[in-house]
Amino acid sequence: MNPSQKPGARRLTHPFALITLLSLAGCAGAPPAPQPEAAPAAATQTAPAAAAKPAPGVLLDRIAAVVNDDVILMSELDKRVDDTERSIRAQNAGATLPPHAVLRKQVLDQMVITRIELQQAAARGIAVSDDAVNQALSRIAARAGVSLEQMPDSLKQQGLDYATFRQDLRDQITIQNLEQQVLNDQLRITEQEIDDQMRADQTNGDSGNQYLLSQILIATPLNPTPDDITAAHKRADDIYQKLKAGADFASTAIASSDDQQALKGGVIGWRKGSELPTLFATVVTQMKPGDFSPPIQSGSGFHIVKLVDIKRSDKKVMVTQTHVRHILIRTSAIMSSDQAKTKLDGIFKQLKDGADFAKLATDDSDDPGSAKQGGDLGWLNPGATVPEFQAEMDKLQPGEMSAPFQSRFGWHVLQVLGRRDVDQTDADLKDKAYQAIFARKSEEVIQHWMSELKDTAFIEYHLDE
Repeated sequence: MNPSQKPGARRLTHPFALITLLSLAGCAGAPPAPQPEAAPAAATQTAPAAAAKPAPGVLLDRIAAVVNDDVILMSELDKRVDDTERSIRAQNAGATLPPHAVLRKQVLDQMVITRIELQQAAARGIAVSDDAVNQALSRIAARAGVSLEQMPDSLKQQGLDYATFRQDLRDQITIQNLEQQVLNDQLRITEQEIDDQMRADQTNGDSGNQYLLSQILIATPLNPTPDDITAAHKRADDIYQKLKAGADFASTAIASSDDQQALKGGVIGWRKGSELPTLFATVVTQMKPGDFSPPIQSGSGFHIVKLVDIKRSDKKVMVTQTHVRHILIRTSAIMSSDQAKTKLDGIFKQLKDGADFAKLATDDSDDPGSAKQGGDLGWLNPGATVPEFQAEMDKLQPGEMSAPFQSRFGWHVLQVLGRRDVDQTDADLKDKAYQAIFARKSEEVIQHWMSELKDTAFIEYHLDE
């Protein structure tokens, strides 16, 4: 696919069998019960032999939840709850933690969602290389002011295990790549939508403003009944009344929100005015920092939105565009990351030996849009591609070619053909309109997709056992 952000082990045969095996695991290795010494014949006639007492079993672990053909162990949940409590206190100093049982359920729900998405990613052949994880770790380390080598010690000082942190980061990148594929497959934007957005941008002076938002989501099922909607609305209204009475928004989100960002206090990040979901746009642009909305109904449930902060827009007059072409070998269920890299290494050797880039792109690239153009992606604005692609592109001068590198789409080699500084044109405005619609609709697509996944998954909780 186009690297642009556009539409461009524990396994078991049957979950209940594993539950039984884990429950009995402590007995399997127990020593045999001691046998009584031989008794005289007279004694055996007057008193029965004492029954041997079995050695007590040792409970090694328990199951917190079954997710399709996988399980989440209680030890995993306990550790995740501890890490979450530590993270909440570090990031939300004023937040009040919910009751322990409520937090455990919230954390387990998030772990279930993560497990489902990772299963989907595996089914699609999505894998994240060690190099990609190291690059992400390097960016995190740079923001923290430490080197990659210092990361383990830095995390240890915060009470975090480096190996666990690294695996969590790999899982996060995997899920990002999965959701990007879902958006590429399912999100469609028409020319009419783009034209409408451009007209709205021209008349709406706030479209370039950026809004830092938090939300509390009270979700409804994929196909809710009237009773489901009524119950969710009542729950959302009860929460709204508590907020009006002075309840802390972040603490309430942690305890009550069904959104994936609940454990971060409901913070969903910065959004441009033009990127706000249609449901929120009219409300948010009329709010002041610190304000929160009454419950807003959507197809996903009821949202209570808080405006945390706002940045006023400064219009950008000039932009540096890059003309680039690439060859992509995409990973899939039948093409592993190593296989894709091996194939691209062969293509890269041909390119270094003088082979025609455009012909190889046409013959071998897995990006159907650009392959027909000899791999040409045209003139790209900064930020129009995924970060991995942008970083490689920015290193090169016109005429230079990259070595093979990996992104969420697979393995690429690219060549920069030129650069230019241009005024904002109609094409730039159109691209901004497209990106605004993409950002707005992508949340709706992912939320709907996740609801479908959960509805079709086998999920069984064992917290109360």
